[in-house]
Amino acid sequence: MTEEKKVLDRVAFGRGHDVCIMAIDGTWRRDCLLQAVSDTDALFTVEGSIQGFNLKEFFLLLSSTGLAYRRCELVRVNGTDMDVQFLKTKGKKRNPVVPRTCHLFEVPAPQAANSTQELQIEKWH
Repeated sequence: MTEEKKVLDRVAFGRGHDVCIMAIDGTWRRDCLLQAVSDTDALFTVEGSIQGFNLKEFFLLLSSTGLAYRRCELVRVNGTDMDVQFLKTKGKKRNPVVPRTCHLFEVPAPQAANSTQELQIEKWH
């Protein structure tokens, strides 16, 4: 994808959006200001030094609780500005959200003619 096309696809934030970057193994974390984002990449400004950190792969944490994140790899650094691209999952599917829980329990069946008792399992939603 050309640089011109990347810039056109990005959504820019006027004042920026507070985010963090964190190592895959959780050994380091830095506060950042998200400047622009698209489906495939992002541009942000890092607060503090990133010298000595392994920036090949890391997480971009989009919420303070860490529940919204993207796995990234570094494209380029220009001073405190970083350009990253999002990594795709390798064929892994996300766990589907189950809308309701299903409770299973045993219900005794009516007595059979040979007086053996069987159990039925019924689903309740």
